[in-house]
Amino acid sequence: MSEEITDGAAFWDARYRESERIWSGAPNAELVREAEGLPPGRALDLGCGEGDDAIWLAAHGWRVTGVDISAVALERAARHAADAGVADRVDWQRHDLARSFPAGEFDLVSAQFLHSYLAMPREDILRTAAAALAPGGVLLVTGHSGPPHWQPAEEGHHDHPAIELPTPAEVLDALRLPEDAWQILRAEEHDRLQTAPDGTPGHRRDNTVKLRRR
Repeated sequence: MSEEITDGAAFWDARYRESERIWSGAPNAELVREAEGLPPGRALDLGCGEGDDAIWLAAHGWRVTGVDISAVALERAARHAADAGVADRVDWQRHDLARSFPAGEFDLVSAQFLHSYLAMPREDILRTAAAALAPGGVLLVTGHSGPPHWQPAEEGHHDHPAIELPTPAEVLDALRLPEDAWQILRAEEHDRLQTAPDGTPGHRRDNTVKLRRR
């Protein structure tokens, strides 16, 4: 486990201290959709935050490694896992993924909205994640395709220019995986409901890439 404090760790610790709960408490819908039919094994949840996805996986039979840069988030995740009765099925690890990565081989690596307000080598992290998959393992990457509906996408109006928002094709290109060693199970954009801070309903364009290592 990496215990080194970085600027990113300090930023995200401060972000999580702003509220008792940052995220919804529910697992990401795309994870549920894509992982429900998979046989449980060893899962790695990258950027696990307060633990919602990792806890859902553990409750469905997976042995999970949950990774985040924020110690504050991981402390909450551990409490939530204990409350859910799955504490013994999740190993919480603190990593700045730009500097260190969990050891081991996994049957599922999930990267749900692995975006950062700070500069982050997302492509390198996802390539490392792909290399950590066992034969037959699945890499599941879900991300935003663009800013939310209340934030104009035109140049000069994006609040967080450091955030990478690649298309499915760009995700696949960046992974640079040999085609004969990987099966593309899904690579598409999709909409979901999202409410603006002022309560205005709307949609957000996201995308999902799902690959299986042959």
